[in-house]
Order: sequence, then structure tokens, then C-alpha cells
Amino acid sequence: MRILQTVSVKQVLTEMSKYKLQKRFKDNKQQLKKECDQLLFELKKLERTRKFTPSGLKTQFDKEIEMRKEKIKLIDFQIEQLDMLSIGSELHDQDIQAIIDIKVGDNWDEVAKGKTIVIKDGIIVEIRER
Repeated sequence: MRILQTVSVKQVLTEMSKYKLQKRFKDNKQQLKKECDQLLFELKKLERTRKFTPSGLKTQFDKEIEMRKEKIKLIDFQIEQLDMLSIGSELHDQDIQAIIDIKVGDNWDEVAKGKTIVIKDGIIVEIRER
């Protein structure tokens, strides 16, 4: 019989992976800032047309902008945390689903524990039991 099991994927922090993560965080942060600027521009543009009620329009745009600012704060926190981590630390990257073969006589406790895949610079370096 085959069953689906969640497998944890961890990434070993190296100079290269740290650089890539920092770049991804900074790119995401820059994109969110651009979205905020674009929303402000769209708000001013719509306010000039006077087709919408200004208060309702501003409330909706402010909500969208605030949501992006919260995401920026989270990214700043993640960048701080990444800077504190030492090379060789393991970071939880993602969870994936794996198909596991089981048969009569298998030890269920061992099967139920699951597995963890450890990746270093894109290469699987270890598959361990949890």
C-alpha cells in the first residue's frame, strides 16, 4: 500500500544560500514598496476623477497600503534574523508530500515519524528520520 506523508525540507545555511535569501528578501521588499507607491498614485488619480466617494476610496487604498507595509516589516524582521544566523545553521525551507510504500509487518511508529530532507546549496546531502 502507498500513503502520502509530509516530509520536512531543511536548508543548510551557506554563504551562497545566505546571499540568495538576502537578495530574495530585498527584492520582495522593493516590490512591496513599488506597490505602495503605485497604490498612492492610483488613489490620487481616482480622487481627481471624482467618480467615487473619497472617504470609501481612501479607506480601501489605505487598507491595501497598510497590508503591504506590514509585509515589509515582516521582511525586515526576517532579514535581521538571517543576519544573526551562523553559517551551517539549518533553516526550515518547506514541507512536501511524499508517497511512502508500507506493507504488513512494517513498524508503524517508524513510518509515522516521517523524514527530513537536508539540502545544501541545492544538493540533497542527507535524508534523516525525524
